[in-house]
Amino acid sequence: MGFWRKECTKTILQRCCTYKEEPNLYKQSTSSYEDSTLLTKILIHISFWILQFLACVNETLFSWTKIKEKHRHGYLPLHDKMFSYYLRYIVHRVVDCWSYPICSAPGGVVELRNRTRNGLGQPFYYTGSTTKCINLASYNYLGFAETTGPCADAAVKSIYTYGISTGSTRQKNGTCPIHDELEELVAEFLGVEDAVVFGMGFATNTLNIPFILNEECLVISDEKNHNSLILGIKLSGARIKVFKHNNTDDLEQLLQKAIYFGQPDQDGNFKQWKKIFVFVEGIYSMDGTICRLPEIVALKKKYKAYLYLDEAHSSGAMGKTGRGVVEYFGCSPKDIDIWMGTFTKSFGSTGGFIAGSRKFITHVRDHSYASRHAWAMSPPLAAQAIASMRTIMGKDGTDEGQNRLKKLARNTRYFRRRVEQMGLIVHGNQDSPVVPILVYFWCKIAILTRTLMKENIAIIGVGYPATSLTEMRVRICLSSAHTKEQLDHALEVLDKMADELGLRYSRKAIDYTPIDYYKIITHHDL
Repeated sequence: MGFWRKECTKTILQRCCTYKEEPNLYKQSTSSYEDSTLLTKILIHISFWILQFLACVNETLFSWTKIKEKHRHGYLPLHDKMFSYYLRYIVHRVVDCWSYPICSAPGGVVELRNRTRNGLGQPFYYTGSTTKCINLASYNYLGFAETTGPCADAAVKSIYTYGISTGSTRQKNGTCPIHDELEELVAEFLGVEDAVVFGMGFATNTLNIPFILNEECLVISDEKNHNSLILGIKLSGARIKVFKHNNTDDLEQLLQKAIYFGQPDQDGNFKQWKKIFVFVEGIYSMDGTICRLPEIVALKKKYKAYLYLDEAHSSGAMGKTGRGVVEYFGCSPKDIDIWMGTFTKSFGSTGGFIAGSRKFITHVRDHSYASRHAWAMSPPLAAQAIASMRTIMGKDGTDEGQNRLKKLARNTRYFRRRVEQMGLIVHGNQDSPVVPILVYFWCKIAILTRTLMKENIAIIGVGYPATSLTEMRVRICLSSAHTKEQLDHALEVLDKMADELGLRYSRKAIDYTPIDYYKIITHHDL
């Protein structure tokens, strides 16, 4: 075993010398991360444990008030005890801060169904009224979530040809000409040889990854990767190592160890991994960060690993022509081994795609679980994706796609800088349309979200365990459908609430220097 490890060490050194990244070749990305103070972290933990203590007291003294199901004597509970406990004493207090029912298209403005309840833990009921709000909660980056226009017309028209559903999987009788057209368009859009589309974005990861990997493969995954990636890797049986978020030094160390130590073996024998994959996302939807793709590509080439890039949030939203983080950084599409994306965030549709080499995609199309067992993408949704993608590519004969991309970039830069000027802590990249604003406490999430709702502004609160206990936040999703006036109104209310709730945690100086909305970006910034 010692001989093999010495040989692997030589291999690592040889690989380190055979690939050199060209300096200053790629676009430099600017990210913002400011940690909370030690005092804030202490107060967060104190408030959380006070709540836990009071909940325990209530559980002990008033256990007789619990409702017990009839005819369940001797049954084990369906739900985990701690899950039920957390649900009753924390989630039910703030559950009205998300999962809003809507009754309109989720555009720049959305109509919400008003609801109320009689107490904590009680079900909601609708009041019969609705409220129109500025929509800062939905993923609608390019504003294609519309009920009128060329995209909506194309979706309606396709129903008269193909109906609503194919009634089958892709492998049986579920493939229509419109699916072939969409796959060809996706491949052209990304600059790859081929692509295959599926009916659900989440399932695109969870049902294809187990087909790609097996127990002899190693996945090195970013710690902030989406649950669909994590679930797919678990289902595959592959071993997984996690590297610190966007930390390429940690990633390189794990790659070196993977090559040096190989697969774990009870007999102490050395065996190399069959394949080593690096899994990353383009934009991380909870943190607003953009992956350090040029450095990751350099490591992938250096150590001969495969790269799986999830561009669910970045495809259509980043780059001069909307082709994602690959275009944003100026990387080559050939550097990406497996390219995943969805039609839900930027294209106003639903479903997902896998793109790459023609040989690989043919193999996926013929044998993957998503092709064999999952229902084919609905034809009108495919038509919507085609129409919106053609608009982005300029194939509709207009500048509408470019105008939407520029407006999204302008809205993103403008909103982020204005929030930072207020002394609020904002995480993520300056060009990411996902804007997390750190508020740290459950009570502040609840008050801020409810107050903004009264001001006809819809946002989403996100807390533990979706985030760490010390990084709870509200998340704002920007769109090209937002006007400057809508953003200014939201910023004005946020500024007011920052004083009332004590949200100015940033150690940077407050600066209200006017920002020119129309000059905040140039074509080079896209």
